[in-house]
Amino acid sequence: QLQLVESGGGLVQPGGSLRLSCAASGGALDVYRIGWFRQAPGKEREVVSCRSSSGGMTYYADSVKGRFTISRDNAKNTVYLQMNSLKPEDTAVYYCAAGTRPACHPIAMDYWGKGTLVTVSS
Repeated sequence: QLQLVESGGGLVQPGGSLRLSCAASGGALDVYRIGWFRQAPGKEREVVSCRSSSGGMTYYADSVKGRFTISRDNAKNTVYLQMNSLKPEDTAVYYCAAGTRPACHPIAMDYWGKGTLVTVSS
């Protein structure tokens, strides 16, 4: 069974950058649709970015478009989320997920990591 472990979260000042990593074991990530999601206190989990298994489709939420980049390293079986120009409203627990269904909604994902906290504050 696929297992996902996120890392790279932390405290960063507004305007700063972080790179989140999601390392997979128990299976190859390149056969799955992969996504990054986030959940802020009191809010529903929302999709941040999503990428098809082939890499032919990449989606970004409007709130992060132009600032965040999703990528995958097949050799390391790891997916990344590069986050630049961070804003306080980006504060949330960030989760990576993988699924086989052609959708980027949380309910379409089959495997989830436990999350990593990102706090953007001065």
